[in-house]
Amino acid sequence: MFEKILIANRGEIACRVIRSAKKLGIATVAVYSDADAQSQHVKLADEAIYIGESPAAQSYLQIDRIIQAAIDTGAQAIHPGYGFLSENDQFAEACQANNITFIGPPVAAILAMGLKATSKALMEKAGVPLTPGYHGSNQDAEFLKQQADGIGYPVLIKASAGGGGKGMRLVERSEDFLSSLASCKSEAKSSFGNDEVLIERYVINPRHIEVQVFGDSHGNYVHLFERDCSVQRRHQKVLEEAPAPLVSQDKLDAMRQAAIDAARAVDYVGAGTVEFIVEQDGTAYFMEMNTRLQVEHPVTEMITGVDLVEWQLRVAFGEPLPKQQEQLKIHGHAIEARVYAEEPEKGFIPAIGQISYLHYPEQNQNVRIDSGIVQGDEISTYYDPMIAKLIVWGENREAALLQMHHALGQFHVDGLGNNIAFLDRIIRCDSFKNAELDTNLIQREDEFLFKNIPSLKPELVVATALTELLLRFSKNKPASNPVWQSETLWRVNISPSYAIKLKLDEALFQVNLSAEKEGFVAEYQGEKFHISGQLLNANTAHFSINGKQDKIAFSQNAQGLTIFKNGQSHKFAYLNQKFSSEDAQSTEGNLKAPMPGVITQVLVAANDQVKKDDVLMTLEAMKMEYSIRAPHDGIIAASYFQAGDQVKAGDELVEFQARVEEVA
Repeated sequence: MFEKILIANRGEIACRVIRSAKKLGIATVAVYSDADAQSQHVKLADEAIYIGESPAAQSYLQIDRIIQAAIDTGAQAIHPGYGFLSENDQFAEACQANNITFIGPPVAAILAMGLKATSKALMEKAGVPLTPGYHGSNQDAEFLKQQADGIGYPVLIKASAGGGGKGMRLVERSEDFLSSLASCKSEAKSSFGNDEVLIERYVINPRHIEVQVFGDSHGNYVHLFERDCSVQRRHQKVLEEAPAPLVSQDKLDAMRQAAIDAARAVDYVGAGTVEFIVEQDGTAYFMEMNTRLQVEHPVTEMITGVDLVEWQLRVAFGEPLPKQQEQLKIHGHAIEARVYAEEPEKGFIPAIGQISYLHYPEQNQNVRIDSGIVQGDEISTYYDPMIAKLIVWGENREAALLQMHHALGQFHVDGLGNNIAFLDRIIRCDSFKNAELDTNLIQREDEFLFKNIPSLKPELVVATALTELLLRFSKNKPASNPVWQSETLWRVNISPSYAIKLKLDEALFQVNLSAEKEGFVAEYQGEKFHISGQLLNANTAHFSINGKQDKIAFSQNAQGLTIFKNGQSHKFAYLNQKFSSEDAQSTEGNLKAPMPGVITQVLVAANDQVKKDDVLMTLEAMKMEYSIRAPHDGIIAASYFQAGDQVKAGDELVEFQARVEEVA
């Protein structure tokens, strides 16, 4: 077996490969860019080599630098992960030229499957079923239009070198074809450096099903069953599951055999995925072959008990496949959810910034987390905004759905937007629960997924108010004796009543809490609730409301309190909040921004003398303005920002020096 490998990737991908390598006793080398200097994959690897600036084109796509890193560290092989250079024939050739094993298929297989038109011609020759269409080399616009007219509308124009939803146009009328063709070719040229296209009949309400295949250098081929990846937005996968539900056995057998035939046709070695566009009756057409491991491979691992990365390493080393087809069986059902830093209600725009709080569900035999992100990490503009993959297993699909709902409810992210609540709504919508799957599921369930957001229950608002009060008292406790290690709140010497004011989006909330013998009477919206509770730890509170006991998870920062409940997160902002030196993260004479925002006023300059609580500058965030105040009497050594400047959480705003009293 290899003694040392280099992983030419980052994040959860690199962490995933490192995990299997360590299990086999293989030393690992990570590569990293400026943005990833403190990333988890760098810390997990045995060695790490810097390869360039943050943009991928200047680091993770630099073939020469990665090859040199392997040579310098004595790595015998390179695992490309999935994405970046994983399907790059020039990278595979560079490995070969430098006597480094490329942990992937032969160069010839990458080239054969790299272009959609070329691969479809090969598949047609191998007897693999294709979607009716034109896959030839004639790229004359009028000729392509004639082909489309002959196929019948609607048709798809697809970039031959495309992927990830780019270079694709749906054309529903003949008169729109030429303009759509020009647009598609332009995007293909810009994205892939190749403007050749193919034309295919558009399958109405299609499913997207892919088959995991594996080949070795001894001529053995197996499939490890299939995954349904139909739930997509903008041609990007959101949820995947294995095996594919509600497809007849004969259709599945035909699809699996077609995948084996596709792999055999190009003398494939290693892990590959044969993707099919599937009619609602289960009839499958070859779409493309990904000559690498897929992001969604964990669902296959969960139902087969196979470590696919370990198989990759063994096959690349020259060993035969660890199992033959008859030894592979399906056990239960698995579902994967991709947790992203994004805003589903705002068109899935990425959410950029620091993750101030992160709590993963507990991992066990039914729940798995693949991630390269920890609390405090920053989601940048340079790479994919995925936080983690959440994979669950159940004895059947219904059990897996229950596991996923529970796990999403335990997955808490604060500091930036995320799609956790959206994912939970998908698995609860009728279409997904009933396995009525196609690539338009999200659009079809638009009302439930985007417009039918449940209103806040009064009990949750009341519990949030008491959580805020508990937290206020915890701040007055010494660190060695926090509230959750002491008496419950109502047994502390407290004022008889409190008015807790919070804001959620544009809605204002006020809860009046009056102390009683065993807790409080909470008044909210004309209702009264008998409530008691205590903090169990820094992020969990326990309550009894009108005799019913419950728990909520929460995260607190300078601007507010986020409550996590049933897969949903609710960000309550504080009203009339003032920041002290502690709130503004005062360290070693510096005041730091407690949150991302825009500086609206700067009221001091270098050498100004200030008194305790003087306002030094104001910061606008979340449509509210906050004051940054002097922690004590002192002198401003430097002020680093001007009005109108944007700041990130943790940016140094002011260098502050305490005033030293003169001694007579």
